Amino acid sequence: MPWPTLPDDDIVRLTEAEVIRQNTALQLIASENFASPAVMRATGSVFTNKYSEGYPGRRYYGGNQVVDEVEELARTRVCALFGADHANVQPHAGANANMAVYQALLEPGDTVLGLSLDHGGHLTHGSPVNSSGLMYNFIGYRVSESDERLEMDAVAELAAKHRPKLIVAGATAYPRTIEPEPFRKVADEVGALLMFDAAHIAGLIAGGVHPNPVPFCDVVTFTTHKTLRGPRGGCILSTSEHAAAIDKAVFPGQQGGPQEHSIAAKAVAFAEASTEEFKVYSAQIVANASALAEALAGEGFRLVSGGTDNHLMLVDLRSFDEELTGKEAQIVLDEAGITLNRNSIPDDPRSPFVTSGLRIGTPAVTTQGMKEPEMAEIARLMAATLRQRTDAAAVASLREEVRNLCEPFAPYPEM
Repeated sequence: MPWPTLPDDDIVRLTEAEVIRQNTALQLIASENFASPAVMRATGSVFTNKYSEGYPGRRYYGGNQVVDEVEELARTRVCALFGADHANVQPHAGANANMAVYQALLEPGDTVLGLSLDHGGHLTHGSPVNSSGLMYNFIGYRVSESDERLEMDAVAELAAKHRPKLIVAGATAYPRTIEPEPFRKVADEVGALLMFDAAHIAGLIAGGVHPNPVPFCDVVTFTTHKTLRGPRGGCILSTSEHAAAIDKAVFPGQQGGPQEHSIAAKAVAFAEASTEEFKVYSAQIVANASALAEALAGEGFRLVSGGTDNHLMLVDLRSFDEELTGKEAQIVLDEAGITLNRNSIPDDPRSPFVTSGLRIGTPAVTTQGMKEPEMAEIARLMAATLRQRTDAAAVASLREEVRNLCEPFAPYPEM
């Protein structure tokens, strides 16, 4: 039977529109990045056609000789990259990875310590609207009121009081370094297992600009599409002691057949992240974040915790304009070609849908080749847009300035 010959004009048109958006606008969402052409080729490869329930050498279908090699290559590469005993590269997302770990290590109702969502944690760290919070007894720890940073004494106090079976370190909106060793100490004091959710900082760890949690943790989870710059997906690293339980929890516990095209792309990304060039890139992400935070402070924005150590920053808009909400700022900045997301700040008086803050990240603009001078220009454009947010002509003019800034840094000029 011949392939269809008519193009899908709607998808072609929308794909071209998205290429233009990515090439001509600033992508400042901390959880986004630009994948390399090699990663995208693997994602769109013939491996999308293969069904392969199970694991290499233990499949429930025939014809998996090649994908077995692909998946084993991805597992070997990621273990070498992070120094892990065991890897499961099948999770479709970071949330899937986290839930698989809980299924492997916990019983429903077990007590877990995790960072509260409104203080920088993830939905899967025990939010009551998420299955993690519905199935397990999560106790939330928080950042301090004084400096908006994690206080390990407070974490230790909660652990001693509640005696959790598992402690979850890691965050989705925390701009400071999270040291894994103090969490290990607290876990050992109460006999808890330790999981580190490194979804946001996996690339920084691989690049050597954030402490590696693997030597201190029973399990480390992460996504492959943020600072790691791979395809959309998840991964679980563990000690050999927990390998079998985690594999069983991923399949058949949480998922069916793995997406081998994504696993092939993960293998490519793991190889890319093992290079010296990636270390240089990771260091520039952090340098750019620091420069952008400093420039934003100069424009009158308050930085939660006073700045950043990693790839992201949280901006409290109230010092800039008491009436400006995160929701309004996100919308008008998008109109100017500056894409980011509204985000709650610690003890935010506004709802999570409205918020008083923004979360801003530098992985994507760093992939494009932007450096500190461009960060200062981005801060200026953001401030100018928000100051003139009710002037449609001014916002349109600033959109052209953003387009001009992005032109020499287009990630996919050949498209």
